[in-house]
Amino acid sequence: MLSKSLAENMRAIDEKIKDCDDIKCRKMKLGREEKVEACIYYVEVAINNLTIEETVIGKLINRLWNMEPREQYEYIKDNALGITDVKELSTLKDVIMGIMIGDGVVLIDGYDKAVKIKSKGYPMMSVGESQNEKVLRGSREGFSDALKANTALVRKRIRNDKLKVKEKIIGRMTNTTVAIVYVDGIARDSVIKEIEERLNNLNVEGMTDSGIIEQLTEESVLSPFPQYQTTERPDKAAMEVLNGRIALFVDNTPVALLLPTNYGSFFRTADDYYNRFQIVTFARIIRFAAAMIAMTFPALYLALVTYHPEILPTSLIMTLASARVNVPFPAWVEVVLLELAFELLREAGIRIPGQLGSTIGIVGGIIIGQTAVSAGVVSPMIVIVVAVTALASFAIPNDELSSAYRILKYFAIVLAAVYGFFGIIMSWLFVLGHLSRLKSFNFPYLMPTAAADIHGGKDFKDNLVRYPIKSLKEKSVYAKREGRKGRY
Repeated sequence: MLSKSLAENMRAIDEKIKDCDDIKCRKMKLGREEKVEACIYYVEVAINNLTIEETVIGKLINRLWNMEPREQYEYIKDNALGITDVKELSTLKDVIMGIMIGDGVVLIDGYDKAVKIKSKGYPMMSVGESQNEKVLRGSREGFSDALKANTALVRKRIRNDKLKVKEKIIGRMTNTTVAIVYVDGIARDSVIKEIEERLNNLNVEGMTDSGIIEQLTEESVLSPFPQYQTTERPDKAAMEVLNGRIALFVDNTPVALLLPTNYGSFFRTADDYYNRFQIVTFARIIRFAAAMIAMTFPALYLALVTYHPEILPTSLIMTLASARVNVPFPAWVEVVLLELAFELLREAGIRIPGQLGSTIGIVGGIIIGQTAVSAGVVSPMIVIVVAVTALASFAIPNDELSSAYRILKYFAIVLAAVYGFFGIIMSWLFVLGHLSRLKSFNFPYLMPTAAADIHGGKDFKDNLVRYPIKSLKEKSVYAKREGRKGRY
């Protein structure tokens, strides 16, 4: 607990913030005749000017400046006469936390509580456009690094008191704010309780990104498939929250987590509901096919060339054979080498700053592919196979799901190199078996293909085929039974 002695409180605080040169303490004397000592602690970047009258801090200090001590204490007890964003703190721990989150903390001699005053806070990126979830139609807004701004962007779209935002502090050192956002009466209480328990059980020193929460709270750690859906779009988050799901925001990261999730949700985009159902259905079929191509196309080529050339037309067999005459490596080595070369180009394109990154990816791919073919290291057909596989992986809307198939692609290549077509079938059976066992917050990962009877098969209307929007009258199975009516 804080003391009424300002000097004693300052000694305790100074001991805690020793060697923190970015935390400043400004001393002052308040009052008309009988001056009272006071001080304010703050992080220097988080507060511009303490004496600006337009700021909350400036208004409070200016009012206290001309009051007698008794009036000052009464003024503070009355919560600063209605000045917004003012809160009393009674413990040293709360005072340190108030300083660290970027607010100003005022202490007055003779008063055993500190006053936390909201300031502009730490520097943050402003609201910009989503970089990883491009759409042709719909909002251009994307989440920023500020948690408060992100939850406000969702509330901007759901202007109802049933939208709830529960905040928790996670990380012993970072004290990062995490927000659980859901619609009361629609989201299932069991799912809300489950995510709260998982967050409460986290015992970590640092929490710097939502990806850490994703990995620490997922059910199957060894699975390459994501068990949370990520989004950078406020309209996508708002849409899913209205559909019965829960959004999880972490301070200092522009990526929100959506839960529960299923396999089909990773193939849906925000503008799927802004366009006509025929176009959306066609696009979804392409995305699902792209996932199959991204995993099995190189393995299919390898199986055909190595084990099953008889099923190809004679002219194509002769073309493939002539192209591989001067290639010194077996087909499987050829496939793996070019796939790894493309992964190297992709990683280099991401890490190289500015516009040069995309240029390196395009030009490097053309040069390496053409040079490798000219040198006789690989055949021309494998360049086409790798290029089509890369395009298919980029067609998957979610990067985490795309990354899963990038890894499983090599698993399929190994099985195809050993067993041919049978190996490809084995790889798909393995993936389907794994997906059938996977769950996200106790919901089957393959819903609505699996456990469709839970919702009477109604989730099929918004899966591979999207029905006309007038037919989507009920929310998903993730919503409460009594809250499913009235989706559109």
